[in-house]
Amino acid sequence: MNLFEAIFVRKSVRNYTNDALSPQMMGDILKEFEEIKSLFGGIETELAIFDNRKGQYKMLGMMGVKAPYYLVLYSEEKDRALMNAGYLMEQMSLYLCTRGMGSCFVGSPLLKKKYQRRDNKKMMVVLAFGKAKGSCIRKQIEAKRHSLGELCVYKETPRQWMKQLLDAARMAPSSMNSQPWRFVVFDSRIHIFSKKHTNDRLGRWDELNFGIMFSHMMVVADELWLDVDLIRLDEISQKNFPNNKYVLSAILRP
Repeated sequence: MNLFEAIFVRKSVRNYTNDALSPQMMGDILKEFEEIKSLFGGIETELAIFDNRKGQYKMLGMMGVKAPYYLVLYSEEKDRALMNAGYLMEQMSLYLCTRGMGSCFVGSPLLKKKYQRRDNKKMMVVLAFGKAKGSCIRKQIEAKRHSLGELCVYKETPRQWMKQLLDAARMAPSSMNSQPWRFVVFDSRIHIFSKKHTNDRLGRWDELNFGIMFSHMMVVADELWLDVDLIRLDEISQKNFPNNKYVLSAILRP
């Protein structure tokens, strides 16, 4: 299984064994992170592995998950840093799936202050992981996701590779399964919007959610040999939309 295949079968795992992982596996995980190219340049990040087999780290905040290990991503506090962090950590989640391990994003972890920063970097995202109790995968049809018909507006009939990319995007996990993304598709462009929330608690995680979704887009683009530029178009950003907020546009070149 590769990252592309993992997109469609990975699930969030909340129950783990307390089995130890080998030093080789730990090294492979850190090496994988070093090889991922950031979504946005100029943002320094650092990944740490917390061994929680003795239960010394309290990660049981909102959406918290007790796990034998946690991946903790530290990042500089810059524009779109949380989106970049979500992008990086979802690729790590997919990688863990390819190695037969489960993972789950942890919301608002209860960590002591000394763990919340590393030098000039702030803790941005925490991912619980380890050997799952049961399977770490499921059938695509079992995922509770909106259909492409609910998420997309097509200005013309999309090409097959465009539908593949959008299908991967809709499979992205999101906080409380909010699935905030909406897509307007025209030719080789995808204009990406965030659905406005009535609950501010959901909206505060949108930047992270979109980073996760962009990770799926980029993995598929790499699999299909597509070039993708993520840009913000002034002619769209200056418009006011009653139910959605403009995020970015993906310009694809097959």
